[in-house]
Amino acid sequence: MTATHILLLIGAYFILLLLISYFTGKNDSNADFFKAGKQSPWYLVAFGMVGASLSGVTFISVPGWVEASEFSYMQVVFGYLLGYLVTAYVLLPIYYKQNVTSIYEYLDNRFGFVSYKVGAISFFVSRVLGAAFRLFLVAIVLQQFVFDTWNVPFEITVTISILLIWVYTYKGGIKTIVWTDTLQTLFMLISVGLSIYFILEQLDWSFADFMASNEFKQYNKILFIDDFMDSKHLIKSFLGGMFVTICMTGLDQDMMQKNLTCKTLGDAQKNMVSFSIVLVLVTFVFMLLGALLFIYATKFNIAIPLMDGNPKSDLLFPEIALNSGLGMTVAITFILGLIAAAYSSADSALTSLTTSFCVDFLGIGKKPEGSRKKIRKATHVGMSLLLILVVIAFKHILDTNVIDGLLKVASYTYGPLLGLFAFGIFTKYRVKDKYVWIVAIFSVAISFILGKIPPENLGGYIFGYELLPLNGLITFAGLMLIRIK
Repeated sequence: MTATHILLLIGAYFILLLLISYFTGKNDSNADFFKAGKQSPWYLVAFGMVGASLSGVTFISVPGWVEASEFSYMQVVFGYLLGYLVTAYVLLPIYYKQNVTSIYEYLDNRFGFVSYKVGAISFFVSRVLGAAFRLFLVAIVLQQFVFDTWNVPFEITVTISILLIWVYTYKGGIKTIVWTDTLQTLFMLISVGLSIYFILEQLDWSFADFMASNEFKQYNKILFIDDFMDSKHLIKSFLGGMFVTICMTGLDQDMMQKNLTCKTLGDAQKNMVSFSIVLVLVTFVFMLLGALLFIYATKFNIAIPLMDGNPKSDLLFPEIALNSGLGMTVAITFILGLIAAAYSSADSALTSLTTSFCVDFLGIGKKPEGSRKKIRKATHVGMSLLLILVVIAFKHILDTNVIDGLLKVASYTYGPLLGLFAFGIFTKYRVKDKYVWIVAIFSVAISFILGKIPPENLGGYIFGYELLPLNGLITFAGLMLIRIK
């Protein structure tokens, strides 16, 4: 598949997204942009959230992670499941009861202005970095397999990618995204399904042959319970996954904004539970694909592609899909799946960042009615420019597998949110609000220092994703010190 073919396919895909945007964005109101008029069908939101949660990170990076970590990621995913239940039955009732547009308004009601801003800033930093991780991943793939052919700089690739997202979200916002996410999830699932089918065909295996093969047994270890010091230990991974989900879904404006477009709390909870079960199953399929990719690469002597002179396992899936002779069907569905996976999370991130900045920092609800739409649109442009700058910066500083890097960043940035919401929900204390920002900075700093301590100084103990609940616990303890009875 040539670079020209890929570019034409991407163009056709975005024309389809623009058509959806045209019909969903006719109203162009702030109410539709922020909440979709609270008229979204729960099953549509649930299906679309699968794609938004998986994103380009899961689509590319999870299969590429299998060689180094086998199926250990599934331990994290099992933790996700419990985290989604906590989100559905603890957090969603609070948001619906208070009828919030930004979920961080809860912190304003519970503690005060400074706590509200600390929560909003924690989300803002977390989501900018998370969205940039996802966009970076798809940008390097497009760069490697499309734009390098025409000597287009990486910076231009990133700018074009984010400009296209801005074009189809600037009117409809979350109302458009509920529908585009559904389409994008469908493309992603078709892509991974067809890839597995055609790779098995090339290997002359049935699915049962693959599951019973000795080659698969090299990768299929799920439970790591032998060494508690290992960062992949079951308890660490499970607890880390649970708290990652509570934070990156339940305390995240991006994911919650979709849930808050449902008509009722009951619909939102049905959406969350059904989506969580499907997500676990789909992630396992991605892990199976990862094992297949490495088995296929070994059999046909396909080397892991290089980026800046170093092997990059994240690029193995696109290398096999586009350049290993699997056929045009796999190549086309891979590209559709890739851009669907990347943009299903990036477009909602851009919209949620716009929403959070308008509501939490600019106080758009207090502005004159005639200026609100203008403020929202200017903010939308500003958030797009910010994402461009951060993604470009990642090319020069990122040196790890993207899914691993994303979860590590979440361990630091979401900790204060976890501690603030937990303190608000599970205690009746108020706090000295003006000191909350000090507690948050202290918590992140301590967690960062702990994560950087060499294992030999801790008796061989390696911190994993349990840094997130630990970060939240430090924040909780700090809030106890500044509590008011």
